[in-house]
Amino acid sequence: MQRMDFLYRAIGVIHSPFAGVEGVPIQPASARGIGGTVELFAEFEDGLKDLTGFSHIILLYHFHRVGQARLTVTPFLDEEPHGIFATRAPTRPNPIGLSVVRLVGREGCTLYIEDVDVVDGTPLLDIKPYVPEFDHPPVERIGWLSPARDRIAGKRADGRFG
Repeated sequence: MQRMDFLYRAIGVIHSPFAGVEGVPIQPASARGIGGTVELFAEFEDGLKDLTGFSHIILLYHFHRVGQARLTVTPFLDEEPHGIFATRAPTRPNPIGLSVVRLVGREGCTLYIEDVDVVDGTPLLDIKPYVPEFDHPPVERIGWLSPARDRIAGKRADGRFG
């Protein structure tokens, strides 16, 4: 198999109350009610047509504050190391993040969002509408996270992945 490299460019910037990695909620489930904005660059404004018809959107972004990639990490909700692809840790070979956030409103190129779990100034790569019929399949198992399920809400990052 041949390795392929790609080049992406930001389409905007995500703004949040979190100046650094430490203290950021580890997922939107831990960020209920925390507000932020998405500033789309003007050249992409036409792409926002009809987006406000959706209550939730998926943000894909670049983890711009992450150091070196790691193939094994000890996640916030466990004491044991796991393979990076079995976690949501940001120190990935391709540092791409994904968050499902509530879309509260829009003014021009600015989207108002809630449940934001992203560091302020994060470069935005893409936006997709969240559609439960597409994005919420029934789940049979959640691996090593099963025992930690009740500790997810309110969990904050401690900075160890920055």
